[in-house]
Amino acid sequence: MVAQAGGSVVPTSGEADGTDEVADLFRALGRQIKVARVRAGMSQKELGDRLGYGEETISSVERGRRTPQPELLAAVDQLLECGGLLAAAAEDVERARARRRVRHPEWFRDYARLEAEAVELCYFANQAVPGLFQTKEYARAVFASRQPLFDEETIEQRVTARMARQELMTRWPPPTVSAIIQESVLRQPFGGLDVQRGQLERLLKTGDLRHVEIQVMPTTSQDHAGMGGPFTLLTPKGKPQVTYLEVQHVSRLITDPDEVRVLSAKYGSIRGQALTPRESLRLIEKMLGDL
Repeated sequence: MVAQAGGSVVPTSGEADGTDEVADLFRALGRQIKVARVRAGMSQKELGDRLGYGEETISSVERGRRTPQPELLAAVDQLLECGGLLAAAAEDVERARARRRVRHPEWFRDYARLEAEAVELCYFANQAVPGLFQTKEYARAVFASRQPLFDEETIEQRVTARMARQELMTRWPPPTVSAIIQESVLRQPFGGLDVQRGQLERLLKTGDLRHVEIQVMPTTSQDHAGMGGPFTLLTPKGKPQVTYLEVQHVSRLITDPDEVRVLSAKYGSIRGQALTPRESLRLIEKMLGDL
């Protein structure tokens, strides 16, 4: 499945999950180990024997095909007298391993790449809480309910990727974020009452952030402009605003200015029909108190 922009296919890239950068780091460390080993006049087998590793392990690490474990880096550094250069890379390796575990679906990567550099994000949600606001438990319930079913490994990969995306909410400067959520979404005990309670608590905390506004579209509203379904407006730094749609596992990244303008105007209408941010947080507090 691929994302589409204005009806045309948008080329997907592997850059969003950091796979290329991680591989480059591992290859660079492997070359440094090889240089130090050759300088010391050791073969791969000799180095492995001295450190308690197999020759194949040393070979794979030097070629960047295997993760250079922090303990291996420290041992090589000490044995070959690298002056702490390899040992100091242990934290970089841990961060890189964490990034490698983040696996966005290929069709989502273009959006994830734009989201990471966004200066403004606007959500209208009438099916589920927006991903950037979800707790880990809520996100797991969302992915576990998917049909056809995901296996456990895929669920955990998707949850990890979603939690990693939330880092942009705490960066500096943060993006301006607004979200309009249908009241029925918040009242649904998705994943169970404990999950619902945790999610409402998260929304209250998120809604208190200076760069975030959360509004609720009440169920008592007789009409509103969001009946066409959920959508996201995203403004990347220095680039035009785009729209992202995802319905029934079909995604579309819209870049056509006219289409984006229509949805932007629609968002303005929905925002005016929803409760104010202050009223919305009071309603969420009341929901939480009723549980």
